[in-house]
Amino acid sequence: MRKASVERNTKETQIKIDLNLDGSGKLDVETGLPFLDHMLDQIARHGLIDLKVRAVGDLEIDAHHTVEDIGITLGQAFDKALDKTGIRRYGHAYVPLDEALSRVVIDFSGRPGLDYHVQFAKGTVGAFDVDLFHEFFQGFVNHALVTLHIDNLRGKNSHHQIETIFKAFGRAVRMAIEADARQAGVIPSTKGSL
Repeated sequence: MRKASVERNTKETQIKIDLNLDGSGKLDVETGLPFLDHMLDQIARHGLIDLKVRAVGDLEIDAHHTVEDIGITLGQAFDKALDKTGIRRYGHAYVPLDEALSRVVIDFSGRPGLDYHVQFAKGTVGAFDVDLFHEFFQGFVNHALVTLHIDNLRGKNSHHQIETIFKAFGRAVRMAIEADARQAGVIPSTKGSL
């Protein structure tokens, strides 16, 4: 089973994530940040992974540490749960939502890299600072050891823009971690390792 449980405790946050890569899209989340919870739901539903997230952070300061540390912990859980033997390795998705359109491409390469091109129409959704999503994805990339390209191609509503990104991320992940029957038992790399 491709599952992992990871805890990360610092002076700023306490995060626990349970991940099942072969789930059905179930989410059980408590972060203290409703908009982030909504985005994590997009990953679970569109990635068809089961995800349980418990996060307590220093929200009295701001959401930065909590958002970044959830990304880090989720990346650690992916790295722990995923056996790369026989997977597709690459995934991509374009997702629209009304006027917004985003593209996400991921490679479970073993090499962390984030290429992030998003110009939000507005800096917040409600009270949530949308710049923190870069920190979330950077934390994920660094600890899942993936190459991730995120491009918001258009949009006039920041909520729509970020939601298309998270839906596309979930779908790209789903594609990349799927078993490839033609590569059963094979590491999908000319190097023989990832």
